[in-house]
Amino acid sequence: MRILNSILFVLCFAATAANAQNKSHLIGFGPTRVLDTYLTPENFSGTGFTYLYIKEQNDSTRHWTSTYQHEVDISNTHDRSDNINDLEITYNLYWARYYNFHPVLNGLKLQAGVATNLCVGAIYNMTSSNNPAQARAALNIMPSATATYNFHISHQRFTARYELNLPLVGVMFSPNYGQSYYEIFSLGNYDHNIVPTTLISAPTIRQLAAIDWHYSKKWALRLAYLGNYQQAAVNNLKQHTYTHRVLLGITRRL
Repeated sequence: MRILNSILFVLCFAATAANAQNKSHLIGFGPTRVLDTYLTPENFSGTGFTYLYIKEQNDSTRHWTSTYQHEVDISNTHDRSDNINDLEITYNLYWARYYNFHPVLNGLKLQAGVATNLCVGAIYNMTSSNNPAQARAALNIMPSATATYNFHISHQRFTARYELNLPLVGVMFSPNYGQSYYEIFSLGNYDHNIVPTTLISAPTIRQLAAIDWHYSKKWALRLAYLGNYQQAAVNNLKQHTYTHRVLLGITRRL
């Protein structure tokens, strides 16, 4: 708990120390694949919707950039026989700190840094009365990099951007194999429920590719692809949530 409080304090301090530059609001949909062997060994697939908010900030020296992203995902999935449905809801908070390298190759801008990801969510089995839900919570530290390129087509200005977050270390909540939530929260029987994770046990990867059309000095229309692959194998249980989203939204430069 002390570590989590320290991380949240750093996030709040960074937010007050930087100057806002860009804000983006995007909404999209696409396929989702879910597995959680605590509930069932079945794989589920379906369609989901995502709202993504992005805020980019430069410090006064412009050598460093902070990025904040709020991602909300809701998916309705079903098993292969289409007899069982799972409702999956996840909220991800990403805070990243990047060093800005000097532009190269005719305006290509590169950034490298580290991202912190706080993930909370739940899966609800809508057709089961025994063990119908599973909660999820994780905190990840992820190396991150971006590439941004500005170009023109017929006097119209565009910006292409790619972001990649890779797994490193973290911590997550998980019941143990065969352990009920009644044992955890009512009886207080702890059984390795707070689990350290690495890139081996939780190889979570996220990528975001976007193209902005700057139709005015302050506003741009953004088309993006978001791929978020969250997975873990701990406590003799396996889980993953793979989401692919096509996003459309607007970006405002402040």
